[in-house]
Amino acid sequence: MWQITFLLFLVGCQKAVLRDQPNQTLNWKIDAGHSGRLISPNLFGIFFEEINHAGDGGLWAELVDNRGFEAGGPNTPSNIAPWYPIGSEDQVWLETERSSCFKQNPIALRIEFLCDENSNECGKGVGVANPGYWGMDIQAGKGYHVVFWLHSSGPVDLIVAFTSKDGQVTLAQKRLILSESSARDWTKQELYLEANGTDHYAMLSITSSKKGTIWLDQVSALPLETYKGHGFQVRLAKMLEDLKPKFVRFPGGSYVEGERLQNAWRWRESVGPWEERPGHFGDVWGYWSDDGIGYFEFLQLAEDLGALPVWVFNTGISFTDEVTDTLIGPFVQDILEGIEFARGDITTQWGQIRADMGHPDPFQLHYIAVGNGDCGRTYYRGNYLAFYNAIKASYPDMKLITNCDGLWGQLDHPSDLYDVHIYTNANDLFSKAHMFDHVTREGPKAFVSEFAVTGQDAGKGSLLAALAEGAFMIGLELNSDLVEMASQAPLFVNDNDRRFNPDVIVFNSWQQYGTPSYWVQHFFKDSSGATLLPFSFESLNSTVPLITSALRVHSENPPSDYLILKAVNFGGDPLALEVLLEGINSNSFDISQSTITILSANNVMDENSFSEPNKVVPKVRPIRSLGSNLGAVLPAYSVVSLKLHLASSHAEI
Repeated sequence: MWQITFLLFLVGCQKAVLRDQPNQTLNWKIDAGHSGRLISPNLFGIFFEEINHAGDGGLWAELVDNRGFEAGGPNTPSNIAPWYPIGSEDQVWLETERSSCFKQNPIALRIEFLCDENSNECGKGVGVANPGYWGMDIQAGKGYHVVFWLHSSGPVDLIVAFTSKDGQVTLAQKRLILSESSARDWTKQELYLEANGTDHYAMLSITSSKKGTIWLDQVSALPLETYKGHGFQVRLAKMLEDLKPKFVRFPGGSYVEGERLQNAWRWRESVGPWEERPGHFGDVWGYWSDDGIGYFEFLQLAEDLGALPVWVFNTGISFTDEVTDTLIGPFVQDILEGIEFARGDITTQWGQIRADMGHPDPFQLHYIAVGNGDCGRTYYRGNYLAFYNAIKASYPDMKLITNCDGLWGQLDHPSDLYDVHIYTNANDLFSKAHMFDHVTREGPKAFVSEFAVTGQDAGKGSLLAALAEGAFMIGLELNSDLVEMASQAPLFVNDNDRRFNPDVIVFNSWQQYGTPSYWVQHFFKDSSGATLLPFSFESLNSTVPLITSALRVHSENPPSDYLILKAVNFGGDPLALEVLLEGINSNSFDISQSTITILSANNVMDENSFSEPNKVVPKVRPIRSLGSNLGAVLPAYSVVSLKLHLASSHAEI
């Protein structure tokens, strides 16, 4: 047996916390030589829901809001906001018409340039502008791809530009001149603009100084640089990549259900050319989605992140209406075709459509959730069985997830996993770290697809919330023989549109930061597929607010092995630990590649912000030495991780 300690006093920002000395020492005995128990390879992932403008105006890099003028509905006149006129009513007139060349989204915008040659206002250009989602981040030296559909009753002479928020500074522009014959029919126009100035709250404008009438539809502006070239914002997608998620659950959530079925998300209306996607009103969260980030894009995102997709589909049930199990057949067929889109080869109808979108190889769709939170609804079980039987008949390897909770007894229907949602206060979530300790191991495994601290404890993303969530995640590690997958929610919030609080990542048009809840997940990004080692405490009082885990982790790139010891001190007093490792000695470790990481703060309700994005973030320090007779201190209200790199000669224990 080898006794080690790690000096957390190395973390300078904790001095204020560490002034108080611990009043007790706990002996933590870890059997590092044990073969241990493998943790689910897909234990920790992420859950994306279109909420808080997470996708439209967020992860999806589209700059134009309401690009097809459809957000006001299929009737005219239609609400075209946030588009607005540039120029007075006697110089430019905007009106919507059902004149689009796209049957799925019939609304187009008619722009009448009422200019006369003596108008100073028109000489500067009049037309229409779009400010995007609370501003467009246009940066000097960056390129942008602008696309729109256009036809005209005469020749066309337009200026397409990115300008400052007030319209006074031109950041990039191109002139578009078309003859009357070239503009008579609907044509797709593509322009590449390079910005020579920066404005984080810019707008896109389409103007003219010439009298005439044009019709405009499906206006898009994307930065040339997107995550892996697939349309996602680099700055936000990289934050997801850094979590090393093993799965991506999508697209909701309540978003999947809808207040009414007519407004529920439909996969088939979100695939194919973006110009032909009708979009829909997400009535649960109260805003229009253009569905630029659709079913295909979600599958692509999961693949780009090296994660498995977990598709949540509608079961014919919304918040206010249900389809009976005797009428659910068309819904079942719809989902079978959706699976074919993801997994079918190019000889199938939907596999060919996927290939036409640029992905001939099937996606690795192996998990599918039958609804979201619908177990108590009248027709859920009947509908579920119709989906289950049909999907298993065609795709026997597919793992299906029921909405019904199997925590306290046997389910009355077959399933591979059961879904658990937990939103509560910090103290309760900390106590729930042990909620799976005594749950039956027979039957399907658990998928904790949504969990978070909410209410006053959470603030807009507090350290207190993160600590409770970290403790809960350690509890999931300890019960990973039962819990197969878990993800926190919600993932994103646009700071201009908080519809649910708190969230993991906060952003606006050009800035972003992780809340403490984001940073606590970094402590678990090596947990999936690791080996859980057995451990014990001597004389640990059950009232001590401490939870720990010990893992053995193998990394392929580069090949290396670690012991990772984690602890959450959820109390207001520091705790002393003596770590006793059995089955290994001090010569087993390469100290030069070993680290201590701590997440704490001066105040348990501290939060990050745009002005202080790193106020509460993990501090990583190298370990300078490992002795045989030292003491370890866990600061009050902290998460601590010791990552010990095993020397190559001791990689096999």
